Order: sequence, then structure tokens, then C-alpha cells
Amino acid sequence: MRNLLDILDLNREELQRLIETASDMKEFPGKYSHTCEGKILATLFFEPSTRTRMSFESAMLSLGGGVISMADAVSSSSAKKGESVIDTARVISCYADIIAIRHFKEGAALAAADKGTVPVINAGDGGHGHPTQTLADLMTIYSEKGRMDNLTIGIAGDLKYGRTVHSLISALSLFDGIRLVLISPEELALPPYIIDTVITPNHMDYIESRSLEEHIGELDAIYMTRIQQERFDDPSAYERLKDSFILDRSLMESAKDDCIVMHPLPRVNEIAPEVDEDKRACYFRQVANGRFMRMALIKMLLEEAEKNPAEKVIGLASRAVRMPEAEAGKHRCANERCVTFTEPSTEPIFVTDDGEHYRCAYCDKALAL
Repeated sequence: MRNLLDILDLNREELQRLIETASDMKEFPGKYSHTCEGKILATLFFEPSTRTRMSFESAMLSLGGGVISMADAVSSSSAKKGESVIDTARVISCYADIIAIRHFKEGAALAAADKGTVPVINAGDGGHGHPTQTLADLMTIYSEKGRMDNLTIGIAGDLKYGRTVHSLISALSLFDGIRLVLISPEELALPPYIIDTVITPNHMDYIESRSLEEHIGELDAIYMTRIQQERFDDPSAYERLKDSFILDRSLMESAKDDCIVMHPLPRVNEIAPEVDEDKRACYFRQVANGRFMRMALIKMLLEEAEKNPAEKVIGLASRAVRMPEAEAGKHRCANERCVTFTEPSTEPIFVTDDGEHYRCAYCDKALAL
């Protein structure tokens, strides 16, 4: 049984196969209409969502399966009574064949997968990661540009809390010749751990900038993100930063003729509505691609679960070396946004990339030893 918690749980070849399968599903949907007949997907959402939840549900229904859903799990489930993520996953595993979970705590999907008994898909965990959005992003880049290698990609907006950004950069590290232009306010710059654990080890070419105007003409793709009000503890900080970057028609005049504009949505005002009519704007095509990529992923995970029902793979082995349990039990993650911080019963897991420095496997925060 395999899960998708982090985009790096998939290798380059697997990503390519998913894109090919999703493309075939897009072209020949009837061929897959009974693929998951008799199977049930549970969408377990502890955070508000429109696109991601409905995309998962539409994907499963298109495969001939069924769906059970908790769209507001904080107020409408036993979580309101204090039930842990782990216990919730164990319970839902009794009702469904596969779970898609979104949670406001970083690492919640890992906690669910560690103790659940069916495949778990991370549909977004706090400001940490969003691997299935990245699947949509990759299919969009490939279908619009015809390749994944040798591209200059600008990512603008909230790079600190933007979980879609974190997963996208991780996925792009698997391809060759990628140059990143990271554009954000200083307060919302990319977290150092992503530079240290993804960009630097993979020798990715990148620059950090505070100006979209300065770099737009050199980009093959622009990935706009919103400044996320829900991630701010200080409302005044959000008000100060919310309009940091606005892509409008005049700015698009400086972009390449074949530069594509992407956005994980929802947008607020970081892309002016007038840009929607530009042929280079592909964020709504990106939404459609997300459904087909989730269809391909659900199909893959359920098929693998049937082949290896007893073998549980949560992805850590492919990313880093795990600290022995006896030693890990002596430590706790200090990140207040981490699921282990609010649910102490969650087993601590720390991993290392270099054999010396450890980080929390749930949220990737460095462990101070």
C-alpha cells in the first residue's frame, strides 16, 4: 500500500507516466469510466476548499467509483470533540478504499498515512505541501510548452507559506536545466529549508528578487500565487503585503509571446481579470488538468494497493534516512504549525539528508540538537 504525501514520493519516470495516463483520460474518458467501480474515496477536509475537494470527487466519479465527504471536518466531525488525526484516519479507513485529506496542520497527512490502513493522498497540509496541485502544474507545463526541461520559471507571491510553491519547486528539481526566479516580499521569501534540502543539493539555478517587472521578459512560465490571509497572525502585515505583485495587461506586454501564466487559484487581485483573455493565460486549463491528474493518481494508488496490500510505504525512505525510534522519542518538533505540536500522541519522526542535521518529517523544520 502506497501513499502520496510529498511530490518527491514520485520519481521523474512515474510523473511522466501519470501525465501520459492523464492525457489519455482527457482524450478518451469513456475508456476509464469503470476503472474504480466498487471503490470509495473519502475526502476529509479540515480546511476550506472548492477546487481541490471537488476535483477529487469529480475524478473518482469519472472513474466509476463512489465518494463520501466531510467538507468541514473541523466543525462537523469528531475532531470537534478532540479526536486526533490518527484516530480519524483509522476510522475513515473502515469506510473507504482511499483517503484525500486536507488539514491546517503541517504533517497531518503523514500522521494519517502512518496509522491508516488505506492509501492516503495529501490534499494540502498547512503551509507545507500540496503534491496533487503540483501534478496539475506539471501536466499544464508539459501540455503548454511541450517539455519539462530547460525552462525559466518565475514564481511570484507568497513563497513562505505557499504550499503549492514548495511542492512545485521539489518536482522541478527532478528535471534538467530548470532556472527559478523566486519573486516575493522579503517577509514571504522561500523558507531556507527548501533551498537547503531541494535547490542546493540538486544544483538548481535560482535567483531571489523583489521585482516581477524586472524579470518578466526572461520567463517561459509565470506561476502567480496569492498572499494568503489565513496564514497571517498579524492582520496589518497582510494588509501591507497583499498587493505586492499584480499581473495586468501592461505587464504582460513585456512577457514572451509563448510565456504561460499559471495560478493554483483562488486568486484575489494578483492577476487582473483582463489577463484572462490573453491566450497565454492557462490557469483555468490548469484546473481541468488537475482533475485528470487526480484520476490517474487514484487509479495508480488503488492498483498498487491491490497488488501489495500488506506493504505500507509512506515515502520517507525515498527522501532521507530516518532517526532510530528510540532516539526520536527523546525529541519534539518546536514548530507550532506541526501536527506533532498539537497532537503529542503522534509518533515523532526525524530524518536526515546528510547524516548530521535532522529535520521533522512532518513539517521539515530543522531539529535543534
